[in-house]
Amino acid sequence: MAGITAAQVKELRERTGAGMMDCKNVLTETDGDMERSIEVLREKGLAKAAKKAGRIASEGLVRIKFSPDYKTAAIVEVNSETDFVAKNEEFIGFVEKLSAIAAETAWSNLDEFLAAPYDAVTVQEKLNSLIATIGENLNVRRAQKSAQPGVIHVGYLHGAGKIGVIIGLETTASYDEIAVTGKDIAMQAASMNPRFIDESQVDPEYMESEKKILIQQALNEGKSADIVEKMVSGRLKKELKETCLLEQKFVKNADVTISQYIAEAAKAIGKPIKVAVMIRYEVGEGIEKKEENFAEEVARQMGN
Repeated sequence: MAGITAAQVKELRERTGAGMMDCKNVLTETDGDMERSIEVLREKGLAKAAKKAGRIASEGLVRIKFSPDYKTAAIVEVNSETDFVAKNEEFIGFVEKLSAIAAETAWSNLDEFLAAPYDAVTVQEKLNSLIATIGENLNVRRAQKSAQPGVIHVGYLHGAGKIGVIIGLETTASYDEIAVTGKDIAMQAASMNPRFIDESQVDPEYMESEKKILIQQALNEGKSADIVEKMVSGRLKKELKETCLLEQKFVKNADVTISQYIAEAAKAIGKPIKVAVMIRYEVGEGIEKKEENFAEEVARQMGN
């Protein structure tokens, strides 16, 4: 038969929402039979997955994975529509396997990660299959890997995977020597949600934006212009102590900062310890959750 045309692929995509290559492959498989192609896509779960793609997935899980020597660490977040699905054993197994794939394979962006092998298929194909099986929109939202010379990684999962933290420590010490210190720092990051490791990481634009806000706040409070600068300087310093990990008070001992705690730990083992990596994922952060009327949702589903 003649080759599949771009117009046929476009029509099938519009009617099913499936991916371009999936549409092209199925059209080839069915010799261009449009109706049969739609059936095949539905049978494979690809059209069904696309239909659910508009639903907001703001629940889910974070998982972290380390190489045996802890020199490589990976973290992934996979979202679901409901917390119920996030507790599904098949979903949990999928996320855990993804974290291992993230740590063990070579990839540089999310598209490459989604194209990575997952058993006999790709991560994206496995995701589509799982959407069809579970019946909810699922989304591999983000993934990150860290591997730096001289850095040992430690991690912490909070709330069964609602928050995940990876801390990379630049040190000559072994994992066993810094495991407790690293976990304490990771727990600190999970609990206090610092934005930066230290002041050197703070974006100048962020600082300038915060300064403008604080100046306006001070002026709105009726402070005179001549003392506003001094007030703002003090407030910025206070904010940095809250947003920079090393400046925060240690949650386990408020008498010391994280920086002081690390210095004490380094002195105890006689080896240097420096925080080089901090990655913190919290499930659904930044995703606008959709509030719906339950009766309207039921009525809409009955009408489908």
